[in-house]
Amino acid sequence: MGMKILLLLLDGLGDRSYEAFGNRTPLQAAHTPNLDRLARMGSNGLLHAALTGQCLPSETAHYLLFGYEMERFPGRGLLEAVGYDVPFQDDDVLSLAHLSGISWQGDLPILLKSRADIKGDAAEIGELYSAITPYSWEGICFHLHRTGLNDAILVINGPVSPHVSDCDTMMIGTPLSEVVPMAGNPEPEEAKKTALALNQYLSYCHGILTRHDVNRDRLKEGLPAANFLATQRAGRRIVQEPFHEKWGLKGMMVASGAIYLGLARELGLTPMRVADGKDPGADLRGRIHMALSDTDHDFFHVHTKAPDEAAHTKDPGRKRDVIDSLDRGLDELVQAVEQRDDLLVAVTADHSTPSSSLLIHSGEPVPVCFVGPNIRRDTVTAFDESSAAGGCLGLLRGEELMLMILNYSNRSTLMGHRLGTVERRYVPQGYRPFRMK
Repeated sequence: MGMKILLLLLDGLGDRSYEAFGNRTPLQAAHTPNLDRLARMGSNGLLHAALTGQCLPSETAHYLLFGYEMERFPGRGLLEAVGYDVPFQDDDVLSLAHLSGISWQGDLPILLKSRADIKGDAAEIGELYSAITPYSWEGICFHLHRTGLNDAILVINGPVSPHVSDCDTMMIGTPLSEVVPMAGNPEPEEAKKTALALNQYLSYCHGILTRHDVNRDRLKEGLPAANFLATQRAGRRIVQEPFHEKWGLKGMMVASGAIYLGLARELGLTPMRVADGKDPGADLRGRIHMALSDTDHDFFHVHTKAPDEAAHTKDPGRKRDVIDSLDRGLDELVQAVEQRDDLLVAVTADHSTPSSSLLIHSGEPVPVCFVGPNIRRDTVTAFDESSAAGGCLGLLRGEELMLMILNYSNRSTLMGHRLGTVERRYVPQGYRPFRMK
């Protein structure tokens, strides 16, 4: 099978400097002997999945890091629907949806409470969702599929298009947005009708939710009313080139989030669902052990969401402590890479998540480190955002991560070398042997 590849992705690891840490990042402030050991053994640099300064969501960053083109990205709504096993047809449009709280200022619906602010009894919140599904308007049908306490996938079917805007601004104190067709989209008539229908549906939902007994009781109890359904990031299935054909690798995705498992299924990676426990380091140790023990795949994407979730609490200290825990979970990986000559390890993140900012994610690059038998060792001695900048990799972008993985695992082929009907970045095994005529 050749060299085993383990891509360890610490979601949202990158951050900004904080005075409380002596103007260091949470990663720099954390105790990370295992990450630093990997840096000393490895080839280091910085990575951004697109362009530095761009603030990428996780699903887009992962898609680009796996070497796929943004023009064929199917949308987060689609990926979560697949990850949660929501039933839909290939022509349906899938959108994220959640209950929010609004207050009218004149004719402006001001966002007061967003997704995470709507808490309470799960059954009562379920009653609100049940009250607003299904719905139809001029041949377009809407069905809500609840996936969490206040999370749902909105399935839209009929003559519809995913090329419509979001109504959710994700910014408290701003007016929610009207849904409009995107300029220059390839389905202008369908997008126009989809936007009209979605605005009708959201208006219908607001009326039902405002009058619902659950919301009246919530207000009496001092809880915010969940009186608006916010939608964002619509998508539709786009058939993807399978990962094993694109890169010549049989891959597995080890992750807990539905979005990553949905991406794995769409790209043809074997999805391995794992649960998040109370100890991020113990979780990560178990995922790494699973990858190191597997003999059926040669590429493993091992994922943890813990740094990103800690950063979203807007507490840099909490993120530092999570990184401490994750580093403790790397002991088996460090031992394996020190002892084996058939293992290539890449450690990185998908994006930066600031622990204190109005931004959800930020656009700074993240550290990346390769460790294995074929790499160039540089003089970097610590795994963090600033130290990595002095490494020999420089700045990698997008598919360059996968190209370097092929290179370091000795799977690359010369550009322009063609075997079979499609030029590949690796030496394909299925080309037709020459036969005498």
